[in-house]
Amino acid sequence: MKIIVTGGAGFIGSHVVRSLLSEGHEVTIIDDFNDFYDPTIKRSNIASFPAPVEIAEIDLRNWEAVLRVFEKTQPDAVIHLAARAGVRPSIADPKLYIDTNITGTFHVLEAARRSGCQKIIFASSSSVYGHSKTVPFREDLPILQTLSPYAATKIAGEQLCGNYVNLHGMRIACLRFFTVYGPGQRPDLAIHSFTDAIENGRPIKQFGDGSTRRDYTYIDDIVQGVLGALSYVDGEGPLFEIFNLGENETTTLAKLIAAIEKALGKKAVIERLPEQKGDMPLTAADITKARTLLGYSPSTPIREGIPKFVNWYRELNSHDKFNNLGV
Repeated sequence: MKIIVTGGAGFIGSHVVRSLLSEGHEVTIIDDFNDFYDPTIKRSNIASFPAPVEIAEIDLRNWEAVLRVFEKTQPDAVIHLAARAGVRPSIADPKLYIDTNITGTFHVLEAARRSGCQKIIFASSSSVYGHSKTVPFREDLPILQTLSPYAATKIAGEQLCGNYVNLHGMRIACLRFFTVYGPGQRPDLAIHSFTDAIENGRPIKQFGDGSTRRDYTYIDDIVQGVLGALSYVDGEGPLFEIFNLGENETTTLAKLIAAIEKALGKKAVIERLPEQKGDMPLTAADITKARTLLGYSPSTPIREGIPKFVNWYRELNSHDKFNNLGV
């Protein structure tokens, strides 16, 4: 298949692209290589791909540029992963998030429609569940209130997808990711930033008393779910579905920090701060639907995933140190 992957140079996207290439798909990446974090990390990601990919370095807010890529590529499917990410930065700059995540998603859907592409995967987020009282979270729960601009943009993206299914007969799967981590994770995210700080003797910032819980999901399991969704939209099932992709296991912030300490063999220096507005107190995925319809079967619990991440982190930084020495 010819597949456009938006955000394909990023953390999740680059893992997805590698798997698509290994299965023989033809991939075009749309990514703007913005400076939310060091763009050289993204360029390193694409340099490691096992086969050539077409790179369109454009911003999804640029309608004409997006349409040109779709008209040139004529994709069979789109995996839309690109977005401005993160709850806290969305509170600081909500307009950027609304423009990129909502308008950008509209541009992707409309360009797909105009180019004849009917198969879409949209990356949503567990943050859409807000203060849901029903745990674990099921896809059919009513979404009454989100807690941040980021979450609001993701539920809006799901609604736009539903519009395009209803109006234009597209086949779309929305995937609600639950706190993804693993090799290549962005340096600003908790597990990576905690690991880096503890390893180098810097304090880590703990918001709240450590009791918040997350369903941390290893990157390999997320990729498996994305590929399952690709098969699903290429099939004959209902045109529109929403799926949770989580690990089906919750871990407190305090236990997460303890797991990183154990894997590193070092103690954390903790700077305790008040709870952050917009943060969810709990995420917990009911993955029954994804298991049933996508064949989703996560296999890396946090007790195994954290040591894997720490090993990657240390290998990466050892390599970087050798490079800095000219070795």
